[in-house]
Amino acid sequence: MIILRFLMNLIIMAAELALIAAVAWLGYHYPLYFAILTVLISLGLGLWLEFARLKHEFPFYFDRPISGHLFFLHFVAFIDTLVKALLAGMMALLTFSGTNQDRLFWIAIIFSVTVFAGSSLLRRLSISLNARPSRWGYFRLAAPLGLLFSLAISFLPRPSFADIGYKVIFDLPKVPTVAQASEVLFVLKQKFDALIESVLAAFMNADLAKILGALVSVNVLSGFVIALYAVMIAEFIRAAETKTS
Repeated sequence: MIILRFLMNLIIMAAELALIAAVAWLGYHYPLYFAILTVLISLGLGLWLEFARLKHEFPFYFDRPISGHLFFLHFVAFIDTLVKALLAGMMALLTFSGTNQDRLFWIAIIFSVTVFAGSSLLRRLSISLNARPSRWGYFRLAAPLGLLFSLAISFLPRPSFADIGYKVIFDLPKVPTVAQASEVLFVLKQKFDALIESVLAAFMNADLAKILGALVSVNVLSGFVIALYAVMIAEFIRAAETKTS
């Protein structure tokens, strides 16, 4: 019985890693399709969760019955979900678009590790505290996972101003493709983050400056994408574990 349980856990973990690898593979090879999938998942998951959240929050803000305001709740939930879905889709496209394949490979690795960290945390919260992975992940994990992703990205090689200037002047056409524009935006983000770290390092410890620099980086917004896939994978894993327990 113990051996069977061990084998089942091994199979479930292998399935989790395979799902994460499949998501990263899709983003690495087909960033546009990955962005579209991200928008669809965000819309489907968000409409349900945002409406459920607002139903519980409405009595906190308004001292009146909720039954006559369902249209208002649906409208607010739709607007919130639409904004988050568009932001997640844009960040999904920018995260995996580019022309530097070495960089994109490491982005895919970091993305996979961060999704695994999120899904593992949600699984542990579900087992230990009966937390609902979808609600915790959607509303609580985007910021910390985005910070973790941004901090890991900060260790990738950073270009000099000369490299950036050469890329903008000589490599960027008048009408760039999404990949070319994303590559330039990424190196500009890296240099901007480096400048912020340099300023902060003048007032505090260099390691703390790096963490704070990662916190204010645009890369943190990728947490909206990472949290979505961490939620979906964690829900799948918990459902599989429940059926086999």
